[in-house]
Amino acid sequence: MSKTYDVCIRGAGIVGRTLALHLAARRLRVALIGQAAGSNSNNNPAHSDVRAYALSPASRALIEAVRCWPTEQHATPVLRMQIQEEAGGRVHFDAAEQGVGALNWIVDVPELERLLSEAVRFQPLIEVLEPQHRPTATLTVVCEGRYSATRNEFGVEFDATPYQQSALAARVTCVCAHAQVARQWFSNSEIVALLPMDGSGGHACAVVWSASPERVQALQAMDADAFCAELQTASQCELGEIALTSERKDWVLQAALARQWCGSTATGSWVLVGDAAHNVHPLAGQGLNLGLADVAELTHILGERAYWRSVSDRRLLRQYERARKADYALIGGAGDALQLLFQNQHPVLQSLRNWGMRGFEQSGRLKQWVAAQAMGRQHSTTHHP
Repeated sequence: MSKTYDVCIRGAGIVGRTLALHLAARRLRVALIGQAAGSNSNNNPAHSDVRAYALSPASRALIEAVRCWPTEQHATPVLRMQIQEEAGGRVHFDAAEQGVGALNWIVDVPELERLLSEAVRFQPLIEVLEPQHRPTATLTVVCEGRYSATRNEFGVEFDATPYQQSALAARVTCVCAHAQVARQWFSNSEIVALLPMDGSGGHACAVVWSASPERVQALQAMDADAFCAELQTASQCELGEIALTSERKDWVLQAALARQWCGSTATGSWVLVGDAAHNVHPLAGQGLNLGLADVAELTHILGERAYWRSVSDRRLLRQYERARKADYALIGGAGDALQLLFQNQHPVLQSLRNWGMRGFEQSGRLKQWVAAQAMGRQHSTTHHP
């Protein structure tokens, strides 16, 4: 006789594993499905996975609750964020001004995935299954990412709007120490970010470079020396000479939103979480934070439900959908507006943008409010277990 689970999570990335651990901590029986579930990132060559994420204090609290937060070497605290526009506009955010220890943390993805995988392995209420398995579960949670096959099986329409941009990610080392500053430059419809890694005294940075698909293809095709020369110019040589230490990975950027985030089938209910439900532009660094906020909300709703309600209760799932769509509208809408604002190179708009950045830098309470939102401190719909 086949085993029955309370929850089947399809997708074993950071979002799926974090959700599995939180639900298991609430005594729910979880099946976790996905190719990545059994992999060990430490078996890969150094820097073969170039992903790094800026995680907010809210995301850190969620991961710390399942004892999977990396050491400082793999989760570098950001003390200052610096944003520059080619016409001279400049905005900065400072942890000391916000009264916090760090604005966010730049987290090395392979190390975080390794810690989550180890925690899953030692949690008896989680069973890791291969993708071909179709276990019986009261609730199916879809965490498979933007190209989710299960979402398509459920017939959910996924409205995607291309940004006409691609992103390129890589790892580099710099002559100058990064001083725990996350730097971003806007120039010629391009966005270049250098994110500090390898701890407080590190010289390593994660690169995220957003540009037209043609430009990204050209950057990808350059040899290492030519690419580093381009990056030094784009970053105004602020960290000195740069050396490439990884492969370069690129992907197409889009804004996307599933029309329906929950529903029912003949065998139970389902709900979307993370990139399977929504995609945002990386310039604000909120993609994974939104996915982890989905985890926090769903965990809270299922964990606090009345004893007589099933985890498949449509009323609970619609409550989750309403709460998370509201947060997406705020974060995703702001990201879209910023992307459109900085992509337009009309001279008049450039002047207004430069003027606006200078005004925002001096705005006091408005600037503090924006910083608090970015750190996840005032998202009223988000709960932390």
